[in-house]
Amino acid sequence: MANADGNGSENGFSESPGEQVGCPCCGSRLTLRKTKHATVLQADAGGRELPAAAGTMFIDPHAHMISRSTDDYEAMARAGVVAVIEPSFWLGQPRTSLGTYVDYLSTILGFEKFRAGQFGIRHYCCIALNPKEANNEALAEAVLEVLPHFAVKDGVVAIGELGYDEQTPQEDKYLRRQIELAREIELPIMIHTPHRDKHRGTLRTMDVLAEHRFDPARCVIDHNTEETVREVLDRGYFAGFSIYPQTKMGNERMTEIVRHYGAERVIVDSACDWGVSDPLAVPKTAALMAERGIAAPAIRKVTYENALAAYGLSGAMKEADWLDPAPIDQRSLFQGNSVLRGGQTPRIEAPRRSMSDLRIA
Repeated sequence: MANADGNGSENGFSESPGEQVGCPCCGSRLTLRKTKHATVLQADAGGRELPAAAGTMFIDPHAHMISRSTDDYEAMARAGVVAVIEPSFWLGQPRTSLGTYVDYLSTILGFEKFRAGQFGIRHYCCIALNPKEANNEALAEAVLEVLPHFAVKDGVVAIGELGYDEQTPQEDKYLRRQIELAREIELPIMIHTPHRDKHRGTLRTMDVLAEHRFDPARCVIDHNTEETVREVLDRGYFAGFSIYPQTKMGNERMTEIVRHYGAERVIVDSACDWGVSDPLAVPKTAALMAERGIAAPAIRKVTYENALAAYGLSGAMKEADWLDPAPIDQRSLFQGNSVLRGGQTPRIEAPRRSMSDLRIA
């Protein structure tokens, strides 16, 4: 493939060696190379170059960054991720008190937003009682009392993750109460579809949303597979797909889903968390789609535009947030804490010059 202007190497790629990026999921080395028209992720082991979609900005709209390292933030930023959305989720073992829930929600609203910003990524979150812990009624009732307080805070773009785990009566009860909370405060919803009996659980969730007259255009139903995508799209919802190794969805399968169903209302995310997962799943999927012949406008839709359209309905997420960001100063503190440790060199950006002040004193 030649460059658009007919110049350059046979493949249209820069001859510069590029920047080394560690793959957080497997430890292999990737090379990030910029050309005039694309960013390229090159897998060193196989030597293949995977051109990303035109433009290098990606949104990962489902990433549990509280479980990830600063290395992951750095790798994501280098690969073009400009924004992440962190949904409330299960920590790996049940929480036993309201206090642990309050501390968790405070962390993803506060320190995690600060930490992401120190690496050039805009951080948003979703607030919810997750389905698994809805089965602890005493805890669930206490959490529902405080959720409205957290849901109206700056940076909250949806109520989520909501849905079913084992599809119990308790899960159904708290799903419905949180749907009503989303309606009351006019936020979108992010739905978690169950890992087991996914098809029945997804249909049941959509039926409950319809009973509560929740607008499908304000709801992302996530963790879809081939068995759910058609009905989710047919009912007018955004269909999210988590590129999560060996379980939810691989990016080769994702490429074929986009080829078959198109890009409208389809969203790609990583769902990276404390498990074996990949925080570079969104840019890697974009690169693979480009290699497999998916058109650049479609790739941009599923890895950037559709997420912005869905969660931008909250009013809390705007493209200007990352197109015109505040300069990074890693000397900054959050409640006395820095992302740096002794002896580490801070990244400091100079403020951008502008024409906003025309006075010359």
